[in-house]
Amino acid sequence: MRILLVSQMYPGPDAPDLGTFVAQVERALCDRGHEIERAVVDTRGGGKLRYLDLARRTVRAAKPDVVYAHFLVPSGLIAALAGRAPLVVTAHGRDVRNIGELPGIAAATRLVVRRASSVVCVSDYLRRELEARLPEAVGRTEVISSGVDLEQFALAPEPDGPTRYLCVGSLSERKNVVRLADAFASLGGDASLTFVGDGPLRRALAGRDRVHLHGRVAHAEIPALLAASHVLCQPSMLEPLGQSLLEGMAVGRPVVATRIGGPPEFVPPDAGVLVDPLDTDELARALRTAASLPVPNAAARAAAAEHDVRRQAEKIESLLSRAAAGRRA
Repeated sequence: MRILLVSQMYPGPDAPDLGTFVAQVERALCDRGHEIERAVVDTRGGGKLRYLDLARRTVRAAKPDVVYAHFLVPSGLIAALAGRAPLVVTAHGRDVRNIGELPGIAAATRLVVRRASSVVCVSDYLRRELEARLPEAVGRTEVISSGVDLEQFALAPEPDGPTRYLCVGSLSERKNVVRLADAFASLGGDASLTFVGDGPLRRALAGRDRVHLHGRVAHAEIPALLAASHVLCQPSMLEPLGQSLLEGMAVGRPVVATRIGGPPEFVPPDAGVLVDPLDTDELARALRTAASLPVPNAAARAAAAEHDVRRQAEKIESLLSRAAAGRRA
């Protein structure tokens, strides 16, 4: 198939960590023999004008058999309005939470859902949220996670030395990084906590004992950082899926994960601990418990394997093929 990929997030030269989950599904679809043209935003800069540029690229693209868009609005809306090719769109989280919170988003999303052949949600939690906020989505949704590349994120042996906790993601309120650092501080001992990412709360984390700020890195560097750690932490206020959790589990690392959102769907008790993100004491206990689990963790790897990106791409391919066939019928 000739597929037009439309996304407001995609890795670029100055943002190598942006939308890596989009790129990995694209690679898996290419490996299955499909021809893909991109209309994407691969930078954090440019403000809202970058979406105008995205619209131009989408309109100018060669006529595809099917359009595959990531995020309901604006990418999905742009794809829905730019042409008449069949459309499949994946919702990732913030695009669903915006419904009812930002003026006009509900109407725009309703248009996208009606126009799309299928709407993919990356977790069952997100599907329920979308259908509750937009009843028109009922009966049109599929649950397919973004997946994890099991070859890139290969099972790794336990590293030597004291316990090393790792948190990958933006240093933001939603990622709950300050509360994580506070819980870690209560542990004492010679363990360490490393944050990989950047954001507005960097200053609140800087200078803490045994806490290291690694900054943003290319996605290709994440497997080595996971292999050098013992526990992956993502106790966010909310995770629609929890991409970093899947990657950490694929490497065989036990996890500390929020119980709000998608993680309860794939984190079994012998692979990690689910926490109330607002309870610092519970979070501290979870850090201790996760550090006592086996590394490498076979249960974590097995759970992640259920989300092999190649398997997920095959499911996406089926939806794209069905949509394209509907146009030709």
